[in-house]
Amino acid sequence: MLDAFTRVISQADTRGVYLTNDQFDALGSMVAESNKRMDTVNRITSNSSTIVANAARALFAEQPQLIAPGGNAYTSRRMAACLRDMEIILRYVTYAMFAADGSVLDDRCLNGLQETYLALGVPGASVAEGVNKMKEAAIAIANDKNAITAGDCSALMSELASYFDRAAAAVA
Repeated sequence: MLDAFTRVISQADTRGVYLTNDQFDALGSMVAESNKRMDTVNRITSNSSTIVANAARALFAEQPQLIAPGGNAYTSRRMAACLRDMEIILRYVTYAMFAADGSVLDDRCLNGLQETYLALGVPGASVAEGVNKMKEAAIAIANDKNAITAGDCSALMSELASYFDRAAAAVA
């Protein structure tokens, strides 16, 4: 994983060229947006337990067979594993959001996850739906305009959604 600055410099160095004005402008824009990015990550982090719990509650309300006897989240041990996995995915989404780089999500969380779930008999579609529920909750919390840096956050919310979409696609 490379941060945006390192990535731009590394690419220019590989080509043996100076940074362009467009690259400087893009990095400058990223710096200008950094407070909003940190507000987004902080809000998600501060509300992570609520995001995971509400997403799980909504998922199990829609798919009660998961918590019924014989379901993949039946027994407290399996339920705890489900909630732990949701928490891990959410944590790595925040890392990706903070770094503005989804590779950390792929490298440290998603690579091999679908195969693991298949081997364990975990329904990938249900996991993906749980990730989508977390996406809805996280965006609602992160996009709340109260007590955050003023400005348009639509690009950040779109970026945030893309990390959740990436996670959902990786497990489906």
